[in-house]
Amino acid sequence: MNKVEAIVRPERLEVVKEALAAAGFVGLNIVNVTGRGVQKGIVHTGRGGEEYRVDMLPKSKIELVVKDADTQRAVDVIIQAARTGSIGDGKIFVSPVSDAIRVRTGERGDSAL
Repeated sequence: MNKVEAIVRPERLEVVKEALAAAGFVGLNIVNVTGRGVQKGIVHTGRGGEEYRVDMLPKSKIELVVKDADTQRAVDVIIQAARTGSIGDGKIFVSPVSDAIRVRTGERGDSAL
């Protein structure tokens, strides 16, 4: 099993959720986060021409745990749905999960997903 964590633009969240559900990935968690990437935020020009920097931007973090065999497909779905082609589209992190337990039944491993 693998945990897939995707940081995406908030305006792409619904599209990503719908794409994941259509691909059979319905169990997920979403957390609203703030962060910055390589560009270190954005610069706005206000009235009168003064510039101000916003270095922490709102993002949405999607977390899901998938079977090993489904990991690449889940990642591909997220990339397709989240990509705008602009800086700030996000990142995806994949990490191994040693076990999963369904609290209600005690099922473990892939069957708990």
